[in-house]
Amino acid sequence: MGGELYYPGRALARLCFNLLGRMEVTGREWVPPYGPLLVVANHISYNDPPSVAAALPRRLSFLGKQELFVTTPKRLLFRSLQVHPVERSMGVGAVRTALNLLAQDQAVVIFPEGHISPEGAMRKGLAGAAYLAIKSQAPILPIGITGTEKFSPKRMPLPLCRFQVNIGPPFTPPVLEGGQARDAANSVLEMIMLRIAALLPQEYRGVYALTPRDRS
Repeated sequence: MGGELYYPGRALARLCFNLLGRMEVTGREWVPPYGPLLVVANHISYNDPPSVAAALPRRLSFLGKQELFVTTPKRLLFRSLQVHPVERSMGVGAVRTALNLLAQDQAVVIFPEGHISPEGAMRKGLAGAAYLAIKSQAPILPIGITGTEKFSPKRMPLPLCRFQVNIGPPFTPPVLEGGQARDAANSVLEMIMLRIAALLPQEYRGVYALTPRDRS
């Protein structure tokens, strides 16, 4: 069970973000209407998950850090909003949870950086995101988020500012065979993060504003 408050919560987020703020969404036409989908986005604020939920037409499942589920009220709330507890590092447990959801044709949202970037610029992604993409072979939908860092989570119902959710075309990771698992994961992770960075202004791209040679 779970997800009972997802649609009411999304409706409330859309109301607040559109009437009491200025949420701009581009690329909704790229969202596949059904089937497994891995949604990947940069992470600059606690406001990012509700912004993605409000922007996308599909029901989404989120992976949330275990620390969010420490009390019974929080556990019930987040589960009712379609959030699943995982370790922050996108380890084996997180990949397994996401694979189970994708096997049920769900759309799963992950933030490959693993945590919020307080300066707003992209940080290096975690390998778990790449292993999940390779293992699932689900279409990957990149999203670039800007402006959600301008208002605090406490002011989420009243953002009173402009922010953007830019959706890019979906892509699938290559089918990889052989024993070069780490090299393959690094390559797919680079692909994922650069697709996200391409949807962001230069000042948000962080380490992914540089060339692969510069980052090595």
